[in-house]
Amino acid sequence: MSSFHDASAAGPTAVDAVDAIRLVGAGDAWLLDVREGYEWADGHVAEAHHIPMAELGARQSEIPEDQLVLVICHSGGRSRLVTDALVRAEYNAKNVEGGMEAWLASGGLTIRDNSDN
Repeated sequence: MSSFHDASAAGPTAVDAVDAIRLVGAGDAWLLDVREGYEWADGHVAEAHHIPMAELGARQSEIPEDQLVLVICHSGGRSRLVTDALVRAEYNAKNVEGGMEAWLASGGLTIRDNSDN
């Protein structure tokens, strides 16, 4: 894989919240939550992996290279930027359009705690 920081340009990809819920529920995608810690603590998807956007460069090795990675944030803006960078770095990544707002509106479940995984 290319470095997260050194990747060249590529087009964006996305998935709607309904499809994201289905893919995560079936175990067919690795959900990456790039929100800040306080946002994570307010509620997150149980299956999500938390790596705040600012820590991605240092923690890139935690992101699987052999799975579909769905990237989520609050409303889809930060996750779009991260998805674009991951795609440029040759990851199979898609942005969850509408973020956690769309996830919840589509019936997706969340948990609320202070764990940071």
